[in-house]
Amino acid sequence: MTGVWALLGALAVAGAIGVLLKVREGRISRREASIDLPAPVRDLLAPGVTLVQLSTTFCAPCRHAKVILSDLASRTDGLTHAELDVTNLPDVAAQLGVMRTPTTLALTADGVEVLRVGGVPKRDTLLAALQPHLERSGA
Repeated sequence: MTGVWALLGALAVAGAIGVLLKVREGRISRREASIDLPAPVRDLLAPGVTLVQLSTTFCAPCRHAKVILSDLASRTDGLTHAELDVTNLPDVAAQLGVMRTPTTLALTADGVEVLRVGGVPKRDTLLAALQPHLERSGA
């Protein structure tokens, strides 16, 4: 009987963790902070707002995020998408505080992080969050 209770407890914990991860997927964190960007990231910045997607080689959600972000950038004035594979750049990921991939940073041309998305972003929610920054950059 103890084994059944242990199994039920493990299932409850796993279910709670699954719900927590689902809720946090694609969540936008607003920053408005100037950070010391590593050179590989700084080199990707463009005029307006740059969406820097930090990915890894075998990350399946990264491919989905890339499709969403590149499409959004191609349809939005003043918005650029760039992808950086941090598989062999763990120091860059650590310096930026990236704990999972994909993580997307929205950076202004002068390197200010305006927001961060952990996981696959929700297109409309991301565009709404970016709109004030795009207007400010003159796009």
